[in-house]
Amino acid sequence: MHGEGEDLPADPTTAVEAASQAAAAPSDDYLRLQRRLLLATLIVSAIAVLITALAFNLHIAGSLLVGALGGLLYLRLLARSVGKLGNGAKKVGKTQLLVPVVLVLASARLPQLELLPALLGFLLYKPALILQVLLDS
Repeated sequence: MHGEGEDLPADPTTAVEAASQAAAAPSDDYLRLQRRLLLATLIVSAIAVLITALAFNLHIAGSLLVGALGGLLYLRLLARSVGKLGNGAKKVGKTQLLVPVVLVLASARLPQLELLPALLGFLLYKPALILQVLLDS
């Protein structure tokens, strides 16, 4: 005899745990993606700084490194802001937009920091994103 509640587990706590695991799966996927993107950005940045240090000089490589660290910070702040969207936030915050502004201001004030390599370093998160999309597909 087939009853109506045959698909339901006998223990209600099992049903609650299964539902919470199903709801947690997308956030776990997002956290894994976030870690992969940060790691890919870190690897691309390290390779770019090393090549720049060998091809040019340490001064330019240092500026590229500062920009790459700014790009990592930007990506982390953006990911944290996007992560809050499901928890009551209606739009993405604008805090991460201060990172490139501070980078440009710092390069204008500090003679050790070159503007163009710092901005190129900041943008190194973009090739890492493209690389991650190509690896995922």
